[in-house]
Amino acid sequence: MQIIKVIDHFRILSLSSQKFILMPFLETPIEGLLVFEPQVWEDDRGYFFESYNQQYFAQNGIHTVFVQDNEAKSTVGVLRGLHYQTSTAAQAKLVRVTEGEVFDVAVDLRPGSTTYGQWHGVFLSAQNKRQYFVPRGFAHGYLVISPTAVFCYKCDNFYDKNAEGGLCFDDAAIGVEWPKIEGKYLLSEKDKVWPKFGQHKI
Repeated sequence: MQIIKVIDHFRILSLSSQKFILMPFLETPIEGLLVFEPQVWEDDRGYFFESYNQQYFAQNGIHTVFVQDNEAKSTVGVLRGLHYQTSTAAQAKLVRVTEGEVFDVAVDLRPGSTTYGQWHGVFLSAQNKRQYFVPRGFAHGYLVISPTAVFCYKCDNFYDKNAEGGLCFDDAAIGVEWPKIEGKYLLSEKDKVWPKFGQHKI
């Protein structure tokens, strides 16, 4: 099977029909993975933007109901992933960064998908304010490439330890091209021992 890499490659999927475009939806080469670039209004006082609007999501075919918000702060070189949950415990996520910058990755684990085993990566930062919608059926992870980063994400399902799964972050069969940093990546003990693609929990 050929594994295809796709990084920061988008096209505009659709736009809100409102007078002011608040949140363009950008399609990636992997169906279902979407990037959002909210319209930001800035002046000498600071800025304002809508980080989430359920109506706009629904207008574009995304009817996910989020039930929990999480936040994590990490230092440069911290790599978290690649994580997912199985079966009815699977999670869709909407992720963004409010401080610093990360390289965010999703791997398609949906059986029968034409892009099964393929990955996509996007740079998320407090400056670009991009958000990444990761549907159910994907493994997900990120690498911090700034001195520190605050990573925030919405989930549509709760954590279930019994359904927890993961992939080896540097599995050659997937071939994620993580950015180079000075020093080694910093992983949890759990993230160091996830199985390779093809041996992962289904």
